[in-house]
Amino acid sequence: MRLLRLARISSVGLRHGLDQILVDHAATTRVGSWLRRLLPQRRFAEAPEVRLRLALESLGPIFVKFGQMLSTRRDLLPPKLADELTRLQDRVPPFPTDEALARLEAEYGRPVSEVFSRFDMTPVASASVAQVHFGALPDGTEVAIKILRPGIEKIIANDIALLEAAASLLEKLWADGRRLKPREVVAEFAKHLEDELDLMREAANCSQLRRNFKDSTLLQVPEIYWDYCGKSVMVMQRMHGVPISQTDTLQERGVDLRQLSRAGVEIFFTQVFRDGFFHADMHPGNILVATEGAKRGQYVALDFGIMGSMTDRDKQYLAQNFLAFFQRDYKRVAQAHLDAGWVPAGTRVDEFESAIRAVCEPIFDKPLKDISFGKTLLRLFQTARRFQMEVQPQLVLLQKTLLNIEGLGRQLDPDLDLWDTAKPFLERWMSEQVGPRALLRQLKEEAPQWAITLPQLPRLLHRALNQDADEIARKVVMVTEHLQAQQRLNRRLIVALIVLGAAALWLLLGDLHILR
Repeated sequence: MRLLRLARISSVGLRHGLDQILVDHAATTRVGSWLRRLLPQRRFAEAPEVRLRLALESLGPIFVKFGQMLSTRRDLLPPKLADELTRLQDRVPPFPTDEALARLEAEYGRPVSEVFSRFDMTPVASASVAQVHFGALPDGTEVAIKILRPGIEKIIANDIALLEAAASLLEKLWADGRRLKPREVVAEFAKHLEDELDLMREAANCSQLRRNFKDSTLLQVPEIYWDYCGKSVMVMQRMHGVPISQTDTLQERGVDLRQLSRAGVEIFFTQVFRDGFFHADMHPGNILVATEGAKRGQYVALDFGIMGSMTDRDKQYLAQNFLAFFQRDYKRVAQAHLDAGWVPAGTRVDEFESAIRAVCEPIFDKPLKDISFGKTLLRLFQTARRFQMEVQPQLVLLQKTLLNIEGLGRQLDPDLDLWDTAKPFLERWMSEQVGPRALLRQLKEEAPQWAITLPQLPRLLHRALNQDADEIARKVVMVTEHLQAQQRLNRRLIVALIVLGAAALWLLLGDLHILR
C-alpha cells in the first residue's frame, strides 16, 4: 500500500512540476546540479506556490491538512508561499453511512438503535478525519455525533511516514532545507493529527472551554455527554445558529455585526489572558452565531481538536509586548524578550530595540484601523528569529488564531480597530496582575491552602526544631568521635616517636661505648 501511495504522490508531483521546484532550489548542491542536468526543463503557466497548492489538493485530505498547518508557520515560509497555502480548502466527501454505523456498533458493542432514539443517516458535516451526524439520546436530547473515518489511522500513519522521508530528502537537496526544519515541521503536524484522532481528548477540550465560559453572555460551548463518548466517537449537545460567514442572513435576523466583531475580540483575549486556554482553529467553518431569543448575537464554538495553552509567563510576555507596542516603547519590547528568556542572555538590548523599531515604526504612519495586529506580531517573531529566538509552539498557534480573529472581525466590520478594542482589555488585565488588586486576588487564591496549613504550624515548627536538634546532636557526635579518633591517633604517634627516640639513643650510647 505504501508503494502504491508513493507512486501516486510521485505522479501528482511530476504533473504539477514539484520536481522542477525542488531541482531549482537544490541547484547549488552537488546532487541538485546533477539532477538539473539529468531532468528535462519544463515551463508552467502557474507560479511555483500555486502548483504546490494544487498538488496538495490533488493528494487528498491529509496533505491538504498538512498544507493548512504549514501555512501557519509564517516564521519559516516565504510570504507568497504562506499566502497561497492559506487558500487550501478541506473539501472531503462523506464516507458511507453503513461504515459509520459499523464504527458506532464496534464502539458501543450493541446496535445503534439501542444507543440512540434517533440517528440521522445523512451526515451534516464531513472533514478529513471525521464526520458528524445529528441524532437524539434515549431521553430525547438532541445531539451531534462525531465519528472518526474508518481506517483513517492507517492512512495517516502511511502518509506521515512518506512526509518524513520527503522532509529528510528536502534537508539534503535544498540549500534552505536545514534552516526551514522540515522534519520538525512534520513532527509537529504528526502531533496535531495524533490529538485529533483521539476524540476523548477533543471532548475534554470542549468540556474545559465550556466550564471557562459557563456564565458568559458572549460564547456558547456545547455540553459533552461522557457516557456516549469513546476514542472514535464524541457525542455533544446539538447547537443551533447561522454560520458566521453568512453576514447577510445574520443582518436579516437582527444581529449587530459591529458588536459581534468586538465580542469576538473580547472572547479571544479572555481565552488567552484570563484562562490561558484558547480555541486555536477559529476559522468561519467552526463558528456559528445564535439568532433566536435572548441568545441572539452570541458566538457558538464548534470543533475542539486544536487548542492552545499559555503559561503565566507567556501571558505576561504577550501583554507587556502588546502594551509596549501601543505606546511605541520598543526598548520595553526588547527587554520583555530578554526577561522571558526567549533570546540569548548576551543579546544587546539597543541592537534588538533598533531592529524592532525598524519593523514597527512604519506601521504607525497608518490609521490604527489599517494596522494588522496579527501581522505585527508575526513581524516581531521574524525579527526576533534573527537574534536566535526560537518561536514557541503555543505562540505559533496564537499568531495563527489572531490572524483568523482579525480577518473575521474585519469581515464583520471593515472599520474594526483591533488595537483600540484590545487595549482597554490588556490594560485592565495588567492592572489585575500587579498592585493591590493582584495582591488581594493572590490572597484569595491562597486562602484555602493557608486554612489547612496554619493549624499545623505549631506541630510543623516543633518537628522542624526537633529535626534541627537531632541534626545538631548527630553532627556533635560525629565531630566528637572524629576528635577522639584524632586524639587516639596522636597518642599512638607520640608513643611511636618516644620508642623510636629511645631506640636511637640506645644505639648511640652503644656506639660511644665501643669507641671507648
